Amino acid sequence: MARYRILVLKQLTEQQVRFAPREQRIRQVERAEQLLNEIDPERSYPYQYICFRITGFRPTEHSQVVLAGGEVQRDLRQFIEDVSASARIPLEMASETVLTAEDICRQFRVSFKTVARWRQRGLVSRRFLVNGRHRLGFLKSSIQRFVEQHEDQVNRGSRFTHLTEREKEEIIRRARRMAEVCHSCQAEIIRRIARKMTRSTEAIRYTIKHYDQEHADRAIFPSVAEPLTDRSKEQIYRLYGRGVPVETLAKRFARTRTSMYRVINEVRARNILGQKLEWIDNPSFADPAAEAEILAPMPQASESRGGRKTRAPKGLPSYLESMYEVPLLNREQEAHLFRKMNYLKYRAGKLREGLDPTRARTKVLDQIEQFQNQALEVKNQIIRANLRLVVSIAKRHVSATQNFFDLVSDGNMSLIRAVEKFDYSRGNKFSTYASWAIMKNFARTIPEENYRRDRYLTGHEEMFEAAADTRTDEYEYESAQRRMKEAVGKILNRLDDRSRDIIVARFGLGPGSEQQTLEQVGSRLGVTKERSANSKPGPCGNSSSMRTRSGSICPISDTPLTDDPAVPIMLDGPRGFFPRAVKFPIRHCGFSLHRRKSLI
Repeated sequence: MARYRILVLKQLTEQQVRFAPREQRIRQVERAEQLLNEIDPERSYPYQYICFRITGFRPTEHSQVVLAGGEVQRDLRQFIEDVSASARIPLEMASETVLTAEDICRQFRVSFKTVARWRQRGLVSRRFLVNGRHRLGFLKSSIQRFVEQHEDQVNRGSRFTHLTEREKEEIIRRARRMAEVCHSCQAEIIRRIARKMTRSTEAIRYTIKHYDQEHADRAIFPSVAEPLTDRSKEQIYRLYGRGVPVETLAKRFARTRTSMYRVINEVRARNILGQKLEWIDNPSFADPAAEAEILAPMPQASESRGGRKTRAPKGLPSYLESMYEVPLLNREQEAHLFRKMNYLKYRAGKLREGLDPTRARTKVLDQIEQFQNQALEVKNQIIRANLRLVVSIAKRHVSATQNFFDLVSDGNMSLIRAVEKFDYSRGNKFSTYASWAIMKNFARTIPEENYRRDRYLTGHEEMFEAAADTRTDEYEYESAQRRMKEAVGKILNRLDDRSRDIIVARFGLGPGSEQQTLEQVGSRLGVTKERSANSKPGPCGNSSSMRTRSGSICPISDTPLTDDPAVPIMLDGPRGFFPRAVKFPIRHCGFSLHRRKSLI
């Protein structure tokens, strides 16, 4: 019984086959065929009505399920065939003349495939017991009724003639040319050829398929499309949601437009079924007469009993000020909104019970989403009217170490959960229920937050926030050292050889050299220490000079030695290129060489 499209009708068939007496099943078959002739495929019918017309019993379950007429017609034909087979009705006990499929083929000069297509179009069949075996049979009245409703189709089938070899060659030629030039999908090509040659699409499809099987090396459609994967279906649904036309999707995935719509509805139905939907049930929901009252507009409250907007105090943040734009609800308004919200969820849930993703219809999916969206709007209206309650409770629980708006955000989540769980039929006011839910959540979360805060306290937070980070960046330090070495090299290159030797020896600026006294420098150069200290070296291309603190004369230049006019040059001690650290304040107007104490 997996051929049913409507789940509730499949369940009804199983119940009747298993539990209903044989005589009752025979009567149900007659009632079902009578109901089938009255069904309009463009209308919708409640399941309660369908079940009552077949069984004479009005069920309480699935009372709000609404079924599409076209789907009901198809499943009723299947119901008639399955229940008649379970009743094991002998052919001799039929109420009127019964024709077999062979009889119909001879009478209307059609093939068995045509009879099978007629059954799909609405020809009602039953199962009869012939020589101990079930055979397919058609009542004469059912055949006459189908002929009256589908006269053109029957006449076209009666005029059917087999394709000639010339016609087959013409079909193959047209199909190959359209596949190479138009790049259309297989179904579109078959429809065009069938319309051009006034043949059925089934005949064209079979001809092309038979040719491809016999001539695999010259096949028109060599690759048979594989079933779409779940990932491809999700991709089709996303592209359709972005506005890509169905025709474009059909060409891209080598499918028909009908297949694209079927895939879109399937993914859409699975997404709907994947959403969590809960509601507080009420006996009034099953009463169709109460629907108008439930879905009516919210009653207006008098100013003396509430419903009047409260003026917001001055100086409030914009979030708190916006809460005063929504008036509070009284008891009657709360009960109406909660009943309406749960009723809309109830209607959506009942439609979801009979939803089969592989057979989903756009109209049913639209109804489900409409009910869910309306329920969400009512829910948001209730939440907005009670946001001030969260703020008033949060003010009583906030401490000096807590963020007030974080506490309000946590309370809003409790309010949303309370709206989902509140049962209005008990007569309690929602503010009482929500207050207990919010305070219970605060009683649990605030101690946990305080514990986590105390767990990682050091006692020196204020000192850490006030103290500046004086650590040196290693990269910046190395860059400054490199620049200073380059600047010292430029300084030494401006001196003559004798002045350069005196300064390098005196301050230990050479690689691997030690700092020497004036006496050691003088003896190495063959002069006294006073002579080495008061030496006046000749300038190298510059007449300007200056005296160091030790007495040495160094020329100066108008050209700056570095981009920064006041960059101190720090040179490493014995571990670096120079044995001692020396500081040179450099200026645009010149430079002075100062001896600095050792860093080590």
